[in-house]
Amino acid sequence: MDAIELFAPLAPTYDRYARLLSFGQDPRWRRFLVSRVDVGPEDSVLDVATGTAAVAIELVRRTGCRVVGLDQSSEMLAAGRGRVDGAGLDDRIELVEGRAERLPFGDASFDGLTFTYLLRYVDDPEATLRELARVVRPGGRIAMLEFGVPRGPARAAWELYVRAGLPALGAVVSPGWRRVGTFLGDSIRDFHRRYDVPALWRAAGIEGVQSRRLSLGGGLVVWGRR
Repeated sequence: MDAIELFAPLAPTYDRYARLLSFGQDPRWRRFLVSRVDVGPEDSVLDVATGTAAVAIELVRRTGCRVVGLDQSSEMLAAGRGRVDGAGLDDRIELVEGRAERLPFGDASFDGLTFTYLLRYVDDPEATLRELARVVRPGGRIAMLEFGVPRGPARAAWELYVRAGLPALGAVVSPGWRRVGTFLGDSIRDFHRRYDVPALWRAAGIEGVQSRRLSLGGGLVVWGRR
């Protein structure tokens, strides 16, 4: 399913219900993602699939860097601009419309790069990773947040939640969130069945790849160097 079709109508409520439906874990995962990016006030970071700019805002608050947030959804960017203006960070964060598969930036334009919930929605994850790495200076840090699939005893609870609980809770919120709740389990499961994510990063030429599973494996953060 196309990410714009699925998520653009949900932009005004995205942050509130992403937090609710993840039992409050989504903001925690984003904070850990930002902690993997070694930048400072003189640096610039590209945040791809920035959505409502949650990671962009956290990057600035934690490190003082400048951020360009890129997303293909004008609706998400509109919600993000409202958040950025409300946080008083419009002088540090610029939001632009564009696609991860063809970034409108030159080689080595940024000191770091983050992206969130992206690779499940692109046709060629390895090619997209190469394109992301292209715009980062040599040695710059790249970090990703994605949903994971728990292992061991936690897997049964996860399956119950994504098969029954998540669609039911989404339906309580709105028809749009019910679609998200129904879609996510299969999307996450199929992605991890097809790809070993750290191996995918290494194949794209990213070095020093590390990963951390969070919240019993429900979240996955991967990072490495250009």
